[in-house]
Parts: sequence; structure tokens; C-alpha cells
Amino acid sequence: MSILRAHTLHDGHTIPAIGFGTYPLKGQEATDAVISALDIGYRLIDTAVNYGNEGAIGRAIAESDVARNEIVLTTKLPGRDHGYAETMRSFDASCAALGVDTVDLYLIHWPNPRVGRYAESWKAMAQLQKDSRVRSIGVSNFTEELIERIGTETGVLPAVNQVELHPYFPQEALVAFHAEHGIVTEAWSPLGKRAAPYQESVVGDIAAAHGISASQVVLRWHQLRGVVPIPKSAHRTASVRTSTSRRWN
Repeated sequence: MSILRAHTLHDGHTIPAIGFGTYPLKGQEATDAVISALDIGYRLIDTAVNYGNEGAIGRAIAESDVARNEIVLTTKLPGRDHGYAETMRSFDASCAALGVDTVDLYLIHWPNPRVGRYAESWKAMAQLQKDSRVRSIGVSNFTEELIERIGTETGVLPAVNQVELHPYFPQEALVAFHAEHGIVTEAWSPLGKRAAPYQESVVGDIAAAHGISASQVVLRWHQLRGVVPIPKSAHRTASVRTSTSRRWN
């Protein structure tokens, strides 16, 4: 049974309060890591065509003891496949690589506004959702303006926008926009990039006071803001402990 709480999306489906990021894992390392993550309670698994590991992630899901219907599987449309027909072909290729018939959360990985075909891709994704091939659809790295455009053109807003977000880059205006429109915010690099917020002395003091790690403090900061952090695999144990710690209650 999953140990993770859930967020309800505006389409009525749910996703766990924390996810397992699979970049940059590949091959057997990726398969083993995802099986381990599922064993310790993860249910939201995040991959992408650009990660080059969909096949390995699919093998992990097939080999895991966790039932497929308990897993929220995310993959992402790469920029090179923008366009209506291109999106349909790319989705079919992702399903084949993952060994699945349906995807739980399908995201446009980057908007590529200079190319300007993301709205066409969004229309294709909305059709995939209507055809029950995708449970929920969303975007990644989109601004407020780009979200408004696809909403205006299709009448469908993304259920999720996955963006860079951490204490050094809190994206307060974007998070507020998401909340206003019923969009769940997911955070990639939730623990920071080269500069790590968990190395701040104040974070260390909070961690010591609660008997947890500094990384757990930062991940909990996301959760208290209603954000779904997607930490990389190296932080999976701390992440799950963060989700279940009673010291925060």
C-alpha cells in the first residue's frame, strides 16, 4: 500500500504528494531504482522521452509487485515532436517503450515558443485524453501567458505544470496563478541546483530541531506550499520519510 498522500487534480484524478524523478538514470540502474522506489512506497514515477530511459522504467513497472493501477506514470512529449500528428506518433512510441496502453499523466516537456507548435500538441493531448489513452494532461516549464493561450484555444487547462522550483527560486507568482486556475504545481530540482538551499544554516537548525535531515526540511517546505516535489532518485528515502513524518504535525 502506498504511504503517500494525494492531490486531487481539476479533472477529478489524483496524484501523490511527492514523486520519484528518474533523470538521469538509464538501463538496469533505472529499472532497479524504480523497483526500489515502488517497494518503499512511491507511486508517482516521472520519466520523459528526453531522459532516454522509458524502456527501463517500463521494465521496472512490469517487474514490480505493485499493481499497474496503483502507479501514476508520467512521461513527457519532447520539443522535436511538437505538432498534432507528431504528438500522436510520439505518444504511441512512448507507450511502446514503456510497455503500456495508457499513460496517467502526459506533459509537454518544453513549450518551445519560437517553434510555436505547442498549441497543436496540446490539442492532440486533449484528444488523447478524450480517447481515454491518457488519464490527465499537463505541461512543463510553461509561463502564465502560455497556459492562458492553450486554455483559450482548446477550453482545456493543464492539470499540472512542472517547473523549476526551490527556496532559491520560489516562483510565487506562478504558484499563485496555478492555485487560482486549479492547476497543481510540480517542482523539478526541488532541492536546488548548484546552489543547495538545504546547506543553509537555518535549514540545518530546523532539521536538528525536528530530528530529520536538511533535505527533508526543504521537501516539506514544498509540501506545505501545496507543491508536489519530484526529487531525483538519490533523495528517494529522505523524500518518503518526509511525506510520513509525524514530527511536522
